[in-house]
Amino acid sequence: MWTYANPVTVHFGRGAVDAVAGVLAGRRYALVTYDEPLFRDLAARIAQRAGPPAAIIDSIAPNPDYPLLDAACGRFAAAEETPAVILALGGGSVIDAAKVIAAGAKGFAPVQRYLEGRIDGSALSAVPVVAVPTTAGTGSEVTSWATVWDRESGRKRSLAHPSLYPVDAIVDPDLMLGMPAGLTISTALDALSHSLESIWNINANPVSTNHAIFAARELLEFLPRLVADLDDQALRTRVARAALFAGLAFSNTKTTLAHSISYPITLRHGVPHGLACSFSLPMVMRSAIGMSAECDAALQQVFGDDLQAGARQLEQFLVRLGVSVNPAAHGIGGDEWQSIVLEAIDGERGRNFIGNQEQVLNCLLANGGQRAVGK
Repeated sequence: MWTYANPVTVHFGRGAVDAVAGVLAGRRYALVTYDEPLFRDLAARIAQRAGPPAAIIDSIAPNPDYPLLDAACGRFAAAEETPAVILALGGGSVIDAAKVIAAGAKGFAPVQRYLEGRIDGSALSAVPVVAVPTTAGTGSEVTSWATVWDRESGRKRSLAHPSLYPVDAIVDPDLMLGMPAGLTISTALDALSHSLESIWNINANPVSTNHAIFAARELLEFLPRLVADLDDQALRTRVARAALFAGLAFSNTKTTLAHSISYPITLRHGVPHGLACSFSLPMVMRSAIGMSAECDAALQQVFGDDLQAGARQLEQFLVRLGVSVNPAAHGIGGDEWQSIVLEAIDGERGRNFIGNQEQVLNCLLANGGQRAVGK
């Protein structure tokens, strides 16, 4: 028995951003975005169609943390007239921040207490969010959680609540034109991780797995082509659609071991999230092989019948994109790497993995541990 549910209305395609006026339907909105010329231009374009925002919160930065989000919630609460909806225009950090503001419309304090397990979700607000992603990767536009960084305690926390699903996601691949190669690769590898981790996942179901297979195959084929021609609109559309489908997959399964591994790597070493969660994928894939007939069958639809060869193919794919599969290349020593992996197995996301500790350790200790994810 299984279930699949996702309540987000998706508007996808080139020019889809022009549908924003109809989606907002005259409601007063708060704009959450970055303070950069590109986003100011996009905001002006939206204001021409939907009217000016009732509040602008443009202080968002990558990997938003407690102080930033506290200030953002305060700016929303200080609006002269409370906005009826939040419009998130930007990458995953913007959409995640918008969800935090939606839950903390009167201030960040209840959100912090909820994140730390001190209160239940009844104290959270639930302002509707309309998500307009400008990167292809995080899938936050179709999920019910947001990543929050608690740097003081050195922890990544997840704000999760059913009310945090955006009501609408407007995915316009044209907004991703001009995205530089590094950001294109990092965000798309986050999506690849979402898709593969939805397959080797104890919460997988036939619908999420079908979405994941489609996304992984598209990304493996079309991401390298896009990196070679960043201005190709058709390739931007393929990658954006694949990232969306990866989001629809892990919206039901959550992530697993590779993401659990990634969090301390980003916190301690500043490795961008998409790279931090992708370079361990071949190791995790080897750990998953043979653990579930359904998982193996799904992976074979992505990589072919020989899954060990598929893991090598995945390594080669990453290396061709300039992503080393050696932890040391990301500043992680052998002892730290083993410690990170062992802690990740027992972490909240690690427990979603279908494999067992023995299998992961066998792969970890290959090549002496430090080169645990291949040559």
